[in-house]
Amino acid sequence: MTGEEDGHAANRALAEEIRHRLGECTATERRAALALLANYPMLGLGTVAQFASAAGVSSPTILRFAARMGFSTYAALQTRLRTELEDQLRSPLAKAKAGEGDAADGHARGPSAIAAAAGRNIDETFRHLPEAELAAVVGLLADERRRIFLLGGRFTDALARYMAAHLRIVRPGVTHLAGQEGNWRDTLLDMGRRDVLVVFDIRRYQDDLARMARAAAGLGVSVVLVTDSWLSPIAAVSAHVLPARVTVPSPWDSGAALLVIAEALVAGVTRQDPGRSERRMAQIEGYRDAGDPPADSSIS
Repeated sequence: MTGEEDGHAANRALAEEIRHRLGECTATERRAALALLANYPMLGLGTVAQFASAAGVSSPTILRFAARMGFSTYAALQTRLRTELEDQLRSPLAKAKAGEGDAADGHARGPSAIAAAAGRNIDETFRHLPEAELAAVVGLLADERRRIFLLGGRFTDALARYMAAHLRIVRPGVTHLAGQEGNWRDTLLDMGRRDVLVVFDIRRYQDDLARMARAAAGLGVSVVLVTDSWLSPIAAVSAHVLPARVTVPSPWDSGAALLVIAEALVAGVTRQDPGRSERRMAQIEGYRDAGDPPADSSIS
């Protein structure tokens, strides 16, 4: 199946496809791919010469890169990028008016269709997430020498808060960044190279999250992005990107696969140091049995 035939039918954005196929590219094609991912999708919407100049490669390399991704012409690649950009910016109201997802995949409508689609999203998400990437993120989150900060958007901050509540039980030094953007910026004063910022950001991507992620990355913080298939712009400054399928037969995107990513990471951190996890969980259970924790509690 070519890049022109795939894509929306498989609910897989071109950016995700490019990330998975970087190993197939020549050295110069890889430079083109990374340049596009760093300024996705806008770089690919310009001319071949503009793309080549930004990537530091030749125009024929850009055409070979497009062909490597399965496009017969550069114009076909641009058509795909424009369609994805429209998908990213489409509001719930626009999706409702367009009937987006209404039995488009041949499945029944209604609550059972949402459940079925969410299940397929989870399966597809983990089928395409490299085990090595998940393991690398678990390694970062399990290292208690690193402080962990979690942040989400209008609808995804509940996932960041949920993940933080679990991580705090099995390791110290976990903070959920709540409230206004100004409060988030205050934490930058003490962030550094040993810290990790986990950001949940799905379409329509939030500028305030991107500003925070860029500032943290500039301080050397390792940014972990949990996003959708179209990839938040935060991917450009992220050390690790975990894309999830979110489309269901509804004007609203589904957070089911995002939630399972969060739970998989929490489970991985718990298993990484089972002794620490069990010790901390036992302490918490002791506090529950005894009432209020003592003043010198070591649980962060």
